Amino acid sequence: MSRIIAGSRKGHRLHTPAGDATRPTSDRVREAAFGVLASELGRVGDPAIMLSGHGFLDLYAGSGAVALEAASRGAAPVVAVESDRRAAEVIRRNAAETKLGVRVVPVTVEKYLGGEPQQFELCWLDPPYAVPGQTVSSVVDRLAQGWLVPGGIVVVERARRGGEFAWPDRLGDRWQRRYGETTLYFATEGEA
Repeated sequence: MSRIIAGSRKGHRLHTPAGDATRPTSDRVREAAFGVLASELGRVGDPAIMLSGHGFLDLYAGSGAVALEAASRGAAPVVAVESDRRAAEVIRRNAAETKLGVRVVPVTVEKYLGGEPQQFELCWLDPPYAVPGQTVSSVVDRLAQGWLVPGGIVVVERARRGGEFAWPDRLGDRWQRRYGETTLYFATEGEA
């Protein structure tokens, strides 16, 4: 069972969807990723407020562990987009039990991004590993067209064995971190 790593709900156990339809981001990877984000944002100190003042968008939210972690660390608004209805219900249940303000949107990522842009400082994408890199790159390209604030950060989680991830040209600084079989790709909004 997964848990919230830090912040106002540190240690709270999270429900995960039954079966293998989702692949929750491991506690270790979430802890490392949020450390990188805090460093990039120049935030140190109390984990419960390290993301305060920053909107967080979790695409392909799965179990919602990443969105809930962001909310526990003070991010607001937090939006979790997940097309699988059962997984979306699990996210809602976890949000209700933790009393964290996570808005769950049960539609496909493509449909959500086809709507009116809402700007976020932080965007996380953890698509199923079977989703081709080119498709993920197209989603990131769409994010860079009005969904990110200037200097916003995008994180893409992929399988290490899946090969390098190709960022769209419109994003700026890019770097990556590897954690076991997972690679996290980071980029900032703006020209490289």
